[in-house]
Amino acid sequence: MRQTRGVAGQQLKALSKDIERAGYYPAIVSDVVHVALAGEEVVSHLVHAETVFDRSEVRRHLTTLVLTATRLIIAHVDDVPAEHPEMPPAAAATTESVPLKQIKAVGITHGIADPAQYRPGSAAAEITLAISWGAVSRVDLEPAVCPDPDCDVDHGYTGSIMPDDVVVRVSEAAEGQAALNAAVQFATALSHATADARQ
Repeated sequence: MRQTRGVAGQQLKALSKDIERAGYYPAIVSDVVHVALAGEEVVSHLVHAETVFDRSEVRRHLTTLVLTATRLIIAHVDDVPAEHPEMPPAAAATTESVPLKQIKAVGITHGIADPAQYRPGSAAAEITLAISWGAVSRVDLEPAVCPDPDCDVDHGYTGSIMPDDVVVRVSEAAEGQAALNAAVQFATALSHATADARQ
């Protein structure tokens, strides 16, 4: 990635280092993030790798979140199974750029392992960061319940629509304390940036 001077250069260098450390097609990730940045300076970032076990397949996924002064850039890189067994697997890299003013909500769930022993300033055991700007929603449906226990009429379904644009979960047990600290720092920077963007 192109280097710049001062704090912005340090942020870009840290982003590049974290992409390399994740070890999942770092050259691809760096290139697609660089294109999405389009020369804008990095304010904060979070690189999160995860492995998904799907029946007999093991698939890798990397989410890179980059905060600039005006945008949130989201990069996803995924394994794509080969069409034929003799062919090597492929990868798909997708980026999305969201203006900070369009972000509707930043949800941060702190998972506390032993709440009775929690002291001010203690670290959480895990952090779930949910960012919504209205691009994707999840519909959760369940059968409607009737208060009459003798009723056998089909009352249809009831449900809720939940925003589900980006959700990243970082656990101290799985990824380590440094990764958890990075997630907290990014969530704090994003919360601050979106609050400023709404003013």
